Order: sequence, then C-alpha cells, then structure tokens
Amino acid sequence: MGVMRTKSIEQSIQETDEPEYQLKKKLGALDLTVFGIGVIIGAGIFTLTGRAAADYAGPSIALSFVLAAVCCGLAALCYAEFASTVPVSGSAYTFSYASLGELVAWIIGWDLLLELMLGASVVAQGWSQYATLFLDKLGITVPEAVAPGSAFDLPAFVLVVVLTALIAIGIKESLRVNLVLVAVKLFVVLFVIIAGLGFVNGANYSPFIPPSQAGEAVDGIQAPLIQVLFGLEPTTFGVLGIVSGAAIVFFAYIGFDVVATTAEEARNPQRDLPIGIIGSLVICTVLYVATTLVITGMVKYDQIDPEAALATAFEAVGKPGYATLIAAGAVAGLMTVVMTLIIGATRVTFAMSRDWLLPPALGRTNPRTGTPVRLTLIIGTVIALVASLTPIGKLEEMVNIGTLSAFALVSLAVPVLRKRRPDLKRAFTVPFSPVLPVIAALISIYLMLNLSVETWLRFIVWMALGFVIYFLYGVRSSRLARKDRDEPVPAREPADA
Repeated sequence: MGVMRTKSIEQSIQETDEPEYQLKKKLGALDLTVFGIGVIIGAGIFTLTGRAAADYAGPSIALSFVLAAVCCGLAALCYAEFASTVPVSGSAYTFSYASLGELVAWIIGWDLLLELMLGASVVAQGWSQYATLFLDKLGITVPEAVAPGSAFDLPAFVLVVVLTALIAIGIKESLRVNLVLVAVKLFVVLFVIIAGLGFVNGANYSPFIPPSQAGEAVDGIQAPLIQVLFGLEPTTFGVLGIVSGAAIVFFAYIGFDVVATTAEEARNPQRDLPIGIIGSLVICTVLYVATTLVITGMVKYDQIDPEAALATAFEAVGKPGYATLIAAGAVAGLMTVVMTLIIGATRVTFAMSRDWLLPPALGRTNPRTGTPVRLTLIIGTVIALVASLTPIGKLEEMVNIGTLSAFALVSLAVPVLRKRRPDLKRAFTVPFSPVLPVIAALISIYLMLNLSVETWLRFIVWMALGFVIYFLYGVRSSRLARKDRDEPVPAREPADA
C-alpha cells in the first residue's frame, strides 16, 4: 500500500475547478487579515493574560507574548509560503499531501480536526460564561438548569447553531458579521489600553522579571512530559518563567493557521494570503504586548485576579463600570473565534472528502451558496453537542498539542517540497531555509514536551482512532489509491440541494 504517495500540486489545483467541489473566490487581503484577527484575539487576551502574569512571569509576561509570537511567526512564514504556492483549501493537510505523503497528510488533517473542533467547543463554553455574566449585569438571569456548568449549556449550544447556519449561507456573509464583531472587539481592547494608561503605576513594574522560585510540584500524569523525561524541577518567574509563560500564552495565538484553510476562496492567494497570515499575527502581537504592559502596570502582578484580569484591574482602580464594557468585548471577541474555528474545521474536512479520504458526498458544495452545506451542518452539530453536553475544560491542552504537531510537520515540509519541486513558482518564500523551518519545528516540539503526560496519552488515543479510520477506509478509497489501481472515477453525484 502506497501510504506515502504524494499528490501533485497541479492535481490539487485542478480539482478546485470540479463543479461539485468548487468554492467561491470572494476574499481579499482585508478579509483574510480580519479573519485572522478574529480568531487570534479571543480567549487568550481575556483570560490567559492574568493567569500567566500572576503565576509564571509577572510584568515580564509581555516578553512571554513576544517569545510566543516569534515561535508562531516562524511557523507563520512556513504557512505563508505553502498557502501562496498551493492555494487550495485544507491548510497544513493539503500542504503535507504534496510534500510528505498521504499518511502524513491524514495525520495532520486528523490533528487539525482535533484543534479546530475541540477549540470551537472550548471557546463556545467560555463565551457562554461571559455571555451569562454580561446578561446578569443587564438584569437578565439565565436559568441554572441550562446555564454554564449545568448538564446542558444552552447559551453555548445556541451560539454554535446560529453561527453554523450563518457559515452555511456563505463565506462572504459570515465574514461581514465577523468584521463587525472584530471591530467591537478591537474597540474594547484599544479602550483597555488607552483608558488603562492613566492608571499605570511605574512601581508595579519592579521587579520587571521577578526572581526565580520553585514551582508547585506536579506528579503523575498531570506533570509536563519534559519534567518526567528529564527529571526537571518546576520553576516559576525568572528567565525560565518567561519561557513557561510563553508556553501558556501560546494558546492566545492559535488561529493564524486557520487563515490558510480559506486559501481556495481568496481572489489573489499569492499576494493576499501572506498578508493575511503575517499581518494578523503582527497586529495581534502589538495589541497583546500593550495590553499586558497596561494590566501589570495597573495592578501588582501578585494581586492580579487570574480569572478576569482585565475587568478586575479597572475595579481595583475604582472603575467598576468598565467591567460591563469589557464583558461585552469578550462576548463579541469569543464569538468571532468560534465562527472562524468552525469555518476552519469545515474547510479541512472538505479537503479530505474531496480527496476521498472521507466519504466524497460530504464535501459537495451548494451551487447557490458556494459552501459545503451538508458538511457544515454535520460539523456544527457535533461542536454544538460537545460544547453543551461535555465538561470539556480539562481538554484545552489537547487544542495546543494538535496545533503544535501540525506546526512541526508543516515547517519540516517546506524544505522537503523545495527539494522535490524547485520548479514551482513561489510568490512568498521563507528566508534562510532550511534553517528557519527546522528551528520552527524544534520550537513546536519543545512546547509540546511542556504539555502534561495526560494530554499526551489522550493525544495518542486520538491518533490511534485516526489510524484505524485511515487503514479501514482512506487507504483504499482515496483518489490516489483508485488511480494506482486504475479504477474508474465514481460517477458524479448532484451537488447539495
């Protein structure tokens, strides 16, 4: 079985013209940049900032955000080269199919589904908590029987259902709503920065890098894998605290890679995709660093509330009314994250079904909306049920490990494809290849090692399930497998009605 067979770039691009699998090219550079900002700025800035500053790095958490941005930036360069060279839906899955082979492509596609679907479920639950808080400030109480933390989280369910319907209607319509919500979110973030500057106390920055101290010991499957493998003692603050903080706030940057999943819907992918991927990452990094400097300047790092740093910082300086506005920003911000993650999940699954690694009927696009309606509804239903019925908070690290594994493989795929296909026209290239791609892969692997043994065990179970599906179905049913056996292409079915 040719599990390492590769799919040519030309074939991937040619298949985008098949009528029943054709997506509409409607997105420009601004759409893609807003799309990236919409998914990057979310749970991280509203929740991780306080926890990482209070527990790991103090005011130097700003440096943690810069370090995490550099790590993501290296991976972003690799994504930008691939997305502009192979403007096909599917992101890292499609890139690896062209360079590393079918089995690796399946592994990455399966990883991305873990990242995107689980990420959407986790963020939908976070949105539910902020939405309930916001409604409570307006005098509206959500019944306990269907509130966050109950047996059925109604707000999370309704959010995913509404967003799924919107995404099914069309990608351009979805991003119009996304543009409005991103504008609200950016307004709130800028408000926090500008309003907070007036309450900054320079004494709160001293020491900027708190002295290192022993961290809380964690044993068993809860301990980071690197600690178990090398017998390292956990530490917080100091220089290592900045590194640990970077591993934590890395979650705040997850999402720029989702821009690459819309490559096929970009009007000028060679120019617009690198702008969208790198531009959104740069803008978000500036906003993250500015926000953390303001918050740690307003409140001493050891007094920051890790659960709601932004809101409580203003309460601490006598401005409790600002908390309502910040809650509104969080509601808008998390909504855009859920929307873009659902879009990413449907586009990755769409690419896999178009390659027949999943049933091809799933990926048929609707001729009117230009979207895979059937697949969108299936993905949305699964996310809605997981978000509303599952106590999923403990699984957040699964999102990180799925993302990082994809980062590592995409980074390694860049020099591989350059060697195999030096003739390809590349509108954007990663500088200093193969050095930078290899560094990007090593950083991703290092951050993966900082995740708990428990997360690794769950990841292994998820991957084992993926291997079972691939070897029972995909390995014999894929387009390339049928081509190898000289089997006729199945008759085309009508597109979704």
